[in-house]
Amino acid sequence: MVSRQPDVTLTQLRYFVQAASLLSMTKAAEELRVAQSAVSTAVAQLEKQVGTPLFIRQHARGLVLTAAGEEFLRDVRGLLAHLGEVLDAARGRGDDVRGHIRLACMVTLVPFVMPELLAELSSVHPGLDVEVLELEAAAVSNALRSGTVEVAVTYDLGLGQGVVREVIAEAPPYVILPPGHRLAALPEVRLRDLADEPMVLLDLPHSREYFRELLAAAGAPPRIAYRSHNVEAVRGMVAQGLGFSLLNQRPGLDGTYGGGRVESRAIADDVPSLSVVVAWMESVRRTARARAVTDSARTVVERLRAANGRLGK
Repeated sequence: MVSRQPDVTLTQLRYFVQAASLLSMTKAAEELRVAQSAVSTAVAQLEKQVGTPLFIRQHARGLVLTAAGEEFLRDVRGLLAHLGEVLDAARGRGDDVRGHIRLACMVTLVPFVMPELLAELSSVHPGLDVEVLELEAAAVSNALRSGTVEVAVTYDLGLGQGVVREVIAEAPPYVILPPGHRLAALPEVRLRDLADEPMVLLDLPHSREYFRELLAAAGAPPRIAYRSHNVEAVRGMVAQGLGFSLLNQRPGLDGTYGGGRVESRAIADDVPSLSVVVAWMESVRRTARARAVTDSARTVVERLRAANGRLGK
């Protein structure tokens, strides 16, 4: 005897995804422009049909996904994305990439990659609606694993297992110094020559460990005087003579927002670069939208690298 499958509707699945994304029935109803009772009823029926709670309902804090809910959300997002492609193919638009895609980008890469990438996607795939989440490394990994985003443009930092990476560039670290620094006359700087000097640290998870390990391996453990999670703030503090710093992405100009200037120098030591990657979950079926983002990111990086070397090797 064939067991009867739960009679789940697409409306229930869409309402569930919206509620799970916002962790609120009320906000989901506002976004969907339906009554809150419609969302609550659809989700309750869905939970009954799949036979397990998908949310923990907390009146003061809203919704919390259960472990089953988190797994179900990831699978449903993939299912709805695939359904969109199937419908487009049935309408005769199988090669016409359209619809909505949410992607993550490492915050320090956003100003270097996103403007050109969004322009490229708008030109090549005008029917594609792109939403960008600007995240630090750990949050990029979490967004991929939760299914919040389909694809990410990021450094190969903290992504963990089960994530497919396509390397699109290598970004070697370099030193920035205040104007008139004793080492600024050199074309390259040895990291051990920075020992005991004050450092302005780019203080982001995984990034800070990477920079500390570079200096420690060269026999120059850092003496951190100041720190910031904002790249331009780091550059501004260096321009004010508060210390040196290490970065990976190099702006086209040495000027800072505040009108100062930094001296950028290559590192003489043999130090590891950071790989810039397009990443996605191995367990999730890639949509045409995700492949379009990957292809355009590769094209944009090649173009930027050829034009001015901004994205490393």
